[in-house]
Amino acid sequence: MPILSLITFLPIVGVIFILSIDSKRQELIRITSLLVSIVVFFISLPLYFNFDSHACEMQFVEKLRWIPSFGINYYVGIDGISLFLTLLTTFITPISILASWHIAKNVKEYMIAMLVLETGMIGVFVSLDLFLFYVFWELMLIPMYLLIGIWGGPRRIYAAVKFFIYTMAGSVFMLLAIIALYFLNHRATGEYTFNLLEFYRLDISFAVQFWLFLAFFLAFAIKVPMFPFHTWLPDAHVEAPTAGSVILAGVLLKMGTYGFVRFCLPLFPEVSHAFIPVISWMAIVGIIYGALVSMVQDDLKKLVAYSSVSHLGFVMLGIFAFNIQGIEGGITQMINHGLSTGALFLIVGMLYERRHTRMIADFGGLTKQMPVFATFFMIVTLSSIGLPGLNGFVGEFLILVGVFKSRILYASLATSGIILAAVYMLWMFQRVMFHEITHEENKTLKDVNKREFVILIPIILLIFWIGIYPNSFLRKMDASVNHLLKQVGEKANIVSNIQIRSKLEQLQKNVTPAIDIIPETKTEW
Repeated sequence: MPILSLITFLPIVGVIFILSIDSKRQELIRITSLLVSIVVFFISLPLYFNFDSHACEMQFVEKLRWIPSFGINYYVGIDGISLFLTLLTTFITPISILASWHIAKNVKEYMIAMLVLETGMIGVFVSLDLFLFYVFWELMLIPMYLLIGIWGGPRRIYAAVKFFIYTMAGSVFMLLAIIALYFLNHRATGEYTFNLLEFYRLDISFAVQFWLFLAFFLAFAIKVPMFPFHTWLPDAHVEAPTAGSVILAGVLLKMGTYGFVRFCLPLFPEVSHAFIPVISWMAIVGIIYGALVSMVQDDLKKLVAYSSVSHLGFVMLGIFAFNIQGIEGGITQMINHGLSTGALFLIVGMLYERRHTRMIADFGGLTKQMPVFATFFMIVTLSSIGLPGLNGFVGEFLILVGVFKSRILYASLATSGIILAAVYMLWMFQRVMFHEITHEENKTLKDVNKREFVILIPIILLIFWIGIYPNSFLRKMDASVNHLLKQVGEKANIVSNIQIRSKLEQLQKNVTPAIDIIPETKTEW
C-alpha cells in the first residue's frame, strides 16, 4: 500500500470534499477537517510499526516518472531521520484543528489552509527528488502566510509579510543551488536528474561545495531560525492564531534543522566540517540570547517564541557535533520541542480564550481556580526545562554528551542555556499560577473542558513515553544516523587522502631524490 502518498495527499482529498460543503455549515466543516486529519494520523502509524530498525536504506519508497524530459520523478521514501518528523506532522495537525474550534471567521477557508499545510509539511519530509522537495517547501508557505495574515492578531499583515519575505529570500538561493547540483550531476554522469540519492554520490570540489552550502545554509538557517536570522519568528508567533503557532513551532521550524541533516551534511561534508565553529558559535549565541530575552518578556506568547530560538540552538549544536549522540539527540530534541513548545502555545491559547490577554501581569493564583490546567501546565513547563523522566531531558542530555565529546568549551557554554531556561520558565509559571488572585476576572475562570482535555492528554502521554523509554525512538534512527556519519566520514577521508597525496607529490618535486619513500607512498594511494 502506498502509505506515503496516502498520508501526503489525503488532506487534499479532504479539501476537495470541504469545497463542496456550504460555508454556512461551519460545524460540519470543522468535523470533516478533524476526521480527515485523524484518518491521516492512523494511516501513518504503520510507518512506525513496520519500519525496519536495522536497515539504513530508504523505506516505503514510491517512485513514478513525472516529467521525464527533465529527469523529474515523483520519488518519496523515509528513513530513521525523517520517520518521526513525518509522524509528528500527522500527530500535531488534528490537535491543531481541534484547538481551532473557536475560529468563527471564514471557517471553510481556514480548514482548507490547515489541510493544504499538512500536505506541504509531509511532502517536505518524504521527498527524495529535489524538485518535488522544493514544490512542497514552497507549497506550505502559502497556507501559513494566510493563517497569519487573515486569522492573526492586530499586526498580522506585518508579521505575515515578514515571514513570507524571509522564507522566500532563503528559498531562492536554495533553488539556485538545486539547479547547480542538477547540472553538476549531468556533467559527472551524463544523466539529468533531481534524485537526492544520486547527488549524494557526487564528488564536488571544496570551492563549489562552499557556495552551494551557503545557499542551502541561508534557506535552512532562516527556517530554524538561527541567530541572527530569527527576527521574523517572534512576530509570526505572536500574531498567528493558536493553531498557527503550534504548527509553526511543532513542525515548520524543524524543516530547517531537518534540512541541515538531510542535505548539508551528506551533500557538502567537507564544508560542513569547516563550518563547525561558525555554526556552533551561532547556536551558542542563540541559546543564551533566546534565554535572556525570554526572561524579560511580559507577554506569554513572546516568551515561548524566544524560548524556541534557545531550544533550537541546542538542536543545531547537536547536529554539528558530528557524532551519533549529538545527531540523535538533535533529532530527538526536534520531536521534544514540537511536543513541549506546541503544548505551551496551546496552553497560552487556552488562557487567551478565557481572558483575552497574554500579559503575565494579568494572571496570578490560577492554581486555585484551574487545578487540572495547572497540572498540565506544570508538566509541560518541566518538560521544556529538561526534567529527568520527561522528554526534554533525553534530547538535551544526548546533545550535551555529543558536544562534550567533540568540543568541551561549546558544551560548557551551552549548559548555561539549561540553567537560564529553568529560570525563565519557572519564574513565568510562578507568576501565572501562584500567589494571590489580584484580578477579579481570574476568580471566575473555568478549568479545562473536555475538548481541551482531549487536546492535551496525547501530548502529555508522549512527553512521559519519550522521557521514560526513549529507546523506542532512538533505536529506529540508529541505522540511518550511523549510515549518515559513515557517508560523511568516507567523503571527508577521500578529500583528506587527495590532499595528502598532493602534498607528497609536491614534496617529491622539491626534496632531493635521496628520499625514496615518497614514490612508494604515492603508489599506495
